[in-house]
Amino acid sequence: MASHAQLDTLTKRHQELEAAISAELKHPAFDELRVVELKREKLKVKDLLEGLADPSPPMN
Repeated sequence: MASHAQLDTLTKRHQELEAAISAELKHPAFDELRVVELKREKLKVKDLLEGLADPSPPMN
């Protein structure tokens, strides 16, 4: 089972990534590649959070 510290850390990272994406998109000439990279990382963090929150084994 995941500790509260792990969940808090991942939740904070997810929020930071969301803020970074929003900030990048506000620029008139934002870096599309950077936005894609941030979104991928955010998705990975989200998957980790979901995996820690629901530790049931994956179905085959």
